[in-house]
Amino acid sequence: MAEFTLPANSKVGTGTTYKAPAGAKRVKSFKIYRWSPDDGQNPHLDTYEIDLDQCGPMVLDALIKIKNEVDTTLTFRRSCREGICGSCSMNIDGTNTLACLKSIDECKGDVKIYPLPHMPVIKDLVPDLTQIYAQYHSVKPWLETDTTPPPDSERSQSVAEREKLDGLWECILCFCCTTSCPSYWWSGERYLGPAVLLQAYRWIADSRDEKTGERLDALEDPFRLYRCHTIMNCTKTCPKGLNPAKAIAEIKKLMVERR
Repeated sequence: MAEFTLPANSKVGTGTTYKAPAGAKRVKSFKIYRWSPDDGQNPHLDTYEIDLDQCGPMVLDALIKIKNEVDTTLTFRRSCREGICGSCSMNIDGTNTLACLKSIDECKGDVKIYPLPHMPVIKDLVPDLTQIYAQYHSVKPWLETDTTPPPDSERSQSVAEREKLDGLWECILCFCCTTSCPSYWWSGERYLGPAVLLQAYRWIADSRDEKTGERLDALEDPFRLYRCHTIMNCTKTCPKGLNPAKAIAEIKKLMVERR
């Protein structure tokens, strides 16, 4: 699979401008990152002028309109359109977010859209998430137990035990937080990043899981956990309002308590 990662000091060229239909009164320009492994061209920004009177209110609505009516070659991920699946995560006006939750009216001036930063690009707005998903799998994001489950019921939790999972289970793995983290930019091959560590803590905090010690042992590493420097970009950018930095701090606290 061809991949491309834009170096931090690179300049993106100017591409094609697609004009709005004649007579359009409420026009907004969308400057969208374009790169394909198949055409031999350098990365560039194509500009699409969209009549907002003929478009839905969200950035994803504009992208779908462009894809359907203006330029069928534009490539991006999307699915639920409800902020649940995490597919349409991208960098919009300098912030990692979900295109389906980002209102066009929030964007001042031209809307600049890039793929999630510091990731290999498969095409246009589609990043390669192979590494992150491998890291996610490495923390075993499923319930692990030694005891036999009750024969006629689920494994139970108290209300207080269940409340400990709030702010964790809501993560949709959009990876806006991970790709906003400078520590992950620098050490992504070894540092797990905020999204994966939040998911790791979700199972550490689960009273039904019986492998807490093994989970903490697996994270006891100079890079996997401790590359977090509490920069807080992850919490600031999370489109679901979660706090990955707090989850990471809780893991570090448990590491100290067990020594």
